[in-house]
Amino acid sequence: MKISIIKIGGNVIDFPEKLDEFLALFAKFPGHKILIHGGGVLASRFGESMGVMPEMVDGRRITDKDTLDIVTMVYAGLINKNIVAKLQALKVNAIGMTGADGNLIRSIKRPVKGIDYGFVGDIQEINTELVDTLLSAGLQPVVNAITHDKKGQLLNTNADSIASALATSLAKDHHVNLYFCFNKAGVLIDEKNENSIIPLINEDIYAELRKEDVIHSGMIPKLDNAFEALKKGVHHVWIGKAENLLLAAKGKKSGTIIERQRYDLY
Repeated sequence: MKISIIKIGGNVIDFPEKLDEFLALFAKFPGHKILIHGGGVLASRFGESMGVMPEMVDGRRITDKDTLDIVTMVYAGLINKNIVAKLQALKVNAIGMTGADGNLIRSIKRPVKGIDYGFVGDIQEINTELVDTLLSAGLQPVVNAITHDKKGQLLNTNADSIASALATSLAKDHHVNLYFCFNKAGVLIDEKNENSIIPLINEDIYAELRKEDVIHSGMIPKLDNAFEALKKGVHHVWIGKAENLLLAAKGKKSGTIIERQRYDLY
C-alpha cells in the first residue's frame, strides 16, 4: 500500500481561507492519506485570552496543566472536528482522532533533563494495525497532536514528531511519503525572502545551516523528524507551502526536498 502522511501547520490552520484552500487540495491528493495537525498559533491565542502565556524552547511548547487543557480543547476539539466536517463536505470520509482513540499513539511523559517540558509526550508505540484497518475501509484519519500514556493521562506531543513516527512505523510494511505543509515556500535562507528557498538539504547542509543560525526555532524539530524518518525507511520527505502540495505529489519542482547523504541512498 502506498501511503502519504501530510502534516499541516498552525500558520495555515489559523486562517480559514488558507485552511479551506488546503483541504480542497488534500481532497484531490491521490491514494491513501493521513492528515496530521497541531494548531499552536490558535492554542497560543486562546491561552493568552485566558491568561496562560505560551512558553517555547527550540520550537517546542512547555505544557503545564492549564496549557494541556487548552491544547486538548483546541487541537482535539475545535480544530480537529472543524477539519473533519470540512473534509466530509468535500466527499472525503475523514475520521478525527487523538492518540488515545483506538490506542493509536502511546507516549510517555518526557523525562526532565535540564528542561521540564511538563505534560509533553515522547512517542513509544504506533498502532499500525488500526491505521491499516481504517485506510483499507476507505477512511482518511485526521490525527491531532494529543497522545496518551495508556494510564489515563493525555500528553501534548509535537505534531511533526507524530507525522514522522506514523510514517516510520508504516514504512516497515508500506511505501510511505511524508509531506510537511506550512506557510513558507520551503526551507529559506532568509525567512523574509520567499525566493531564498533551499531546494535540497542533506545532513551536512543541515548541520552547517544550524551552526550559522539560518535554521532555528520551529524548523529544528521539523527537520530533525524528517531525517529520522528517512533513516527508518520513509521513501521521500518534502517541506513546502501548503498550496504546492499537489505539485509535490506530481514530483514537480517546489519546496525543499530532504535527503540523507548521497552515499546512503544507494
